[in-house]
Amino acid sequence: MTGRSLDAWLAYLERLHPVAIDMGLDRVRRVAERLGVSRPAPRVVTVTGTNGKGSTCSFLAALLTSQGLKVGVYSSPHLLRYNERVVIDGQPASDDALCQAFEAVERARGEVSLTYFEMGTLAAFWLFEHAGLDIAVLEVGLGGRLDAVNLIDADVAVITNIGLDHAEWLGDTRESVAREKAGIFRPARPALCGDRMPPATLVEAAGELGATLLQRGADFDLCVSQTTWYWRGLDAQGAAVELAGLTLPSLPVENAALALQAFFSLGFDIGAIPANAALSAARMTGRLDRRVVTWRGKRLQLLLDVGHNPHAAEFLARELARRPVSGRRLGVFGLLADKDLSGILDALLDHVDAWAVAPLPTPRTRSSEQLQQALAQRGALVEACGSIGQALGQQCEQATEDDELLVFGSFYCVAEGLDWMQRLT
Repeated sequence: MTGRSLDAWLAYLERLHPVAIDMGLDRVRRVAERLGVSRPAPRVVTVTGTNGKGSTCSFLAALLTSQGLKVGVYSSPHLLRYNERVVIDGQPASDDALCQAFEAVERARGEVSLTYFEMGTLAAFWLFEHAGLDIAVLEVGLGGRLDAVNLIDADVAVITNIGLDHAEWLGDTRESVAREKAGIFRPARPALCGDRMPPATLVEAAGELGATLLQRGADFDLCVSQTTWYWRGLDAQGAAVELAGLTLPSLPVENAALALQAFFSLGFDIGAIPANAALSAARMTGRLDRRVVTWRGKRLQLLLDVGHNPHAAEFLARELARRPVSGRRLGVFGLLADKDLSGILDALLDHVDAWAVAPLPTPRTRSSEQLQQALAQRGALVEACGSIGQALGQQCEQATEDDELLVFGSFYCVAEGLDWMQRLT
């Protein structure tokens, strides 16, 4: 396998295992032991949840980096390049580094079959161990209990929120989802939950394990005004901490509050001014991601968001209501077939003036005809297009500089939008 390019490795990984998702830790644990990646960093934070994992990781990494720490972040999926999944000291891993890591995992796995995600997770752990990190922030790919990331015992475990998604693996109730996500908790270690009303099964799981559960609304919380916000929480010894006069960040402020509690639970301390600087610097491609493009002489505003379930759509709707535009909001929308189309449209219908819908570049996509029909039945102004790029071009054609283009509905949709933007420059 030596000498393969990153693209060749990724193509190989896609064919390696008979199914894309194969929940369970036995296979990946055997290979991790052979590879010697039981601890990718001296301290580890694991983050799961239905939505908000990426922004919580971004906020936490920014806070930790502000302390002079060497931080590794593992996340998924990526938007444009696989390298985005493995970030060390703020920089995506190089092609060469990833290829070396995949070669190491391939040698270690022997006869054991691994999925694409499992191979990628072990490769990230291998790179982190060789990078001499101070701390690793690991985003769960799916669920928690049986996700490959859960091989590592987290010093602080974080659950952003509990919603319904991936029902075929996690169950079709919030109670079953919460139980799966609580699988990242560890005895006598902080277990943070950003959901204000978590199912009882999450609280029960923390109690059964003996984890130290910290809940938003009880142990930590935030208060938001027009332009600033206030945070209160607990330090690692359980003493009260307050930060006031924080500037509202570009990413969801609820996840900034959760990241702050994780930061203090790790034993670190920070004042309002440096915390504000770190949180304000946090960015996440494709999440409330505002861009400006020039289209045939017009400077147009774009907002890209990867939200692809009702919970994320409701959050996006609140953000859109909070930040009205002087003109129209023109939507570019694509969605996977296994996502809750009705729930997403119900949340966002009143916030988009005209829609352009298109299929995504995957067999799992909903057709443009399906999307168009669902919107037309709700009385929306909608046109079906052949691709996300075509839909963007059409909306740009009719847009004025007072309008905003909203590109959303899927990682695939936002990735296509970003690729289209790059071709403009």
